[in-house]
Formats: sequence, structure tokens, C-alpha cells
Amino acid sequence: MALRLNAVDFHRPKCPCFALPTTASLRSPSFFMASTLRSASKEVETVKKPFSPQREVHVQVTHSMPPQKIEIFKSMENWAENNLLIHLKPVEKCWQPQDFLPDPSSDAFHDQVTELRERAKEIPDEYFVVLVGDMITEEALPTYQTMLNTLDGVRDETGASPTPWAIWTRAWTAEENRHGDLLNKYLYLSGRVDMRQIEKTIQYLIGSGMDPRTENNPYLGFIYTSFQERATFVSHGNTARLAREHGDIKLAQICGTIASDEKRHETAYTKIVEKLFEIDPNETVISFADMMRKKISMPAHLMYDGRDDNLFDHFSSVAQRLGVYTAKDYADILEHLVGRWKVESLTGLSSDGAKAQDYVCGLPRRIRRLEERALGRAKQAQRVPFSWIYDRDVQL
Repeated sequence: MALRLNAVDFHRPKCPCFALPTTASLRSPSFFMASTLRSASKEVETVKKPFSPQREVHVQVTHSMPPQKIEIFKSMENWAENNLLIHLKPVEKCWQPQDFLPDPSSDAFHDQVTELRERAKEIPDEYFVVLVGDMITEEALPTYQTMLNTLDGVRDETGASPTPWAIWTRAWTAEENRHGDLLNKYLYLSGRVDMRQIEKTIQYLIGSGMDPRTENNPYLGFIYTSFQERATFVSHGNTARLAREHGDIKLAQICGTIASDEKRHETAYTKIVEKLFEIDPNETVISFADMMRKKISMPAHLMYDGRDDNLFDHFSSVAQRLGVYTAKDYADILEHLVGRWKVESLTGLSSDGAKAQDYVCGLPRRIRRLEERALGRAKQAQRVPFSWIYDRDVQL
């Protein structure tokens, strides 16, 4: 998950700069967690997709990595085999969704479902809005595997390639697949949500795809995944905390277990970028700044349920208000990555590299200052209906 960040520039490089939401769109102390899809930038065009509402999508740059850079990723294959694949778990040692759900083969199945539903009754609608949004995001997994397989030099060229990069992508996808399965089944059994509307939203989202602006470039792509894996770790960790506060320890265990997976995946992706900083620091820091200027958009930023054209904004506002994923988290993640990759201590950079270094190192402070100003100007939030919970109203 990541913030919707509109076009208020700190300065004007080639790509739109980072900014927090404009005050005109602030109805509450919520910072919309979406992409820059409604930016006034000239890089935005309106397109009509056959299976989703009219959307604005950035004019997409493709294959921006110079061909000679592909050799860097070829040369890293032995490193990836020894340092990346160790972060995968053997299937036989992995948890499975059924480990956390009522056993349909048991005579006690109906009693177990009844207990689950009784616990769910104590949880407020606003929590279910966030949990559903997180589940829908996880269920759009086909899009994420597709995105990884657009990256030059590391894609799975055959669908069953034996390269370490391809093995990682397939096995990562297989591990991630359990997240949506588990949350989907829990929500189905809870009886608290409109599963048909949720299923429609998933179909719309997979049909719409995503626009991460990674340009088939693995430098950009792995920076994006490093950020996103930490963001999902934060989000699922906070849904676990809230479930515990609402008295559902088993739901807290579900969300916490998913968060643990996301943390392990974050470790793997951040190690890739750490290696890139070692091999090619100049290109890597320029890519880091480029990705942050374009903003890290949540994979589900094209979310739609057939009714609400602003569904993702509304879901993100509820997540912000509940403290599940916030503007502060966005700044904290960026600050964490800057420290993790030792960006401030890079030396020997080109002029463009040094400018990129200054930009990303100073960005967390700028984000926090804008967040504080926006919070001071925020007005009373409105309430909107969510089709996922039978059109009941929830405060943004």
C-alpha cells in the first residue's frame, strides 16, 4: 500500500516530484493512499478500458534500462541463487490457509464456524473495510507476477525458466498466493461482508492491472517491491493489532502470520537493491530518486467495485484514519530504506547521482512537514457507503 500523492513539486526534474495530497481533497486527517493517477502532469492521459471505468493512466515509458545494464543482472545469477533463494521456504514447511480455518472434515466444523462468526460480530464495519481492501489487494496477485515478468534481465522467459530470478518470481508468487486465499475464506465465513461485491472488485482489479511506472527496469522494479513489501508488512501488522484490540485473537494470528511473510519477502528484495548499490551505486541511487519522485503507488490503485469511482481513495482514507497505513508510515518506510541501503554515505557519485542522493535523503523530512500542515487544515470527514459491507456508511 502507498500514498496517493498529487502534484505539488519541491522542484522540477524530468519526473513529477513527490508531494502530499492537495488540501482541496482533504476532508479528514486522511492522506489518500493511491497513485498519482489524477495528477495535472502532462504525463497523464485518459484511457477507456473495456472492463473498468474510465481511468487516467500515465503515458508509460518502456525498456528504459540501457542494454548493457542487463549484463549486471546476468552476472548476479550466482549471487541470487545463494543469497535470494534462501529467503524462500520449502512448501512442506510453509503454513497453509487451512491451518487457521475451521476444518470442513470435522464434526465440529459448524461449531467452529459459529465461533468465528460470533467473534466477527464484535468487530466494527470500518475494520472490515480495511481488511477487505487488503484482501482484494492480495487477490490481484496475477498482476504482480506479470509486472515482475516485465523486468528486463530478470523475467521468466519461458514460464518455467531455471534461472534464479525466475525461480524466485514463481516461488514468491506461490507464497503470496496463500495470503489472499486465507483472508478470502475468513471473510466468507465471517458473514459480515458482501462476497459478491468483493468478488466483482477483484475481477475489475485484475482486469485493470496496475501502473507502477517501473519501465521494465529492474532497478526501478526492485526498489518498488522493497517499498511495497515493507508497506504490506506494516499494514497487515496493524490489522493484527486492531483485531487483537477487538478481541479476535485468531484473526490477529492470521494477519500477523501474513505480515511475517511480507517481512521475509521485504528482506529479500532489499538485499537485491543493497547488492545493486554495491555494484552500481550511481545508477541505483538515480533510480531510487526517480521512483520516489514518481511516488510509490499501491498495487491496487485501480480498485473499482462497479459503483464507486473513488473506491480506492475511500478505502485508503479509512486505513489512514484507523492507523493501518498512513502518511507517517510512508515517510518511515522511505527513511528505513535510506538507512538500510546507507544512501547518505555513498561516495564517488556523478553530479546527477549526488543530486539524487540529496533528494532521497531529504525527502522523509519534507513529507512529514507537509503531513503536519495538512493535518492542521483537515476538516471533518464525510461518511460514504461501501458495497463490500452492504452499502453501510463508514467515516473516512
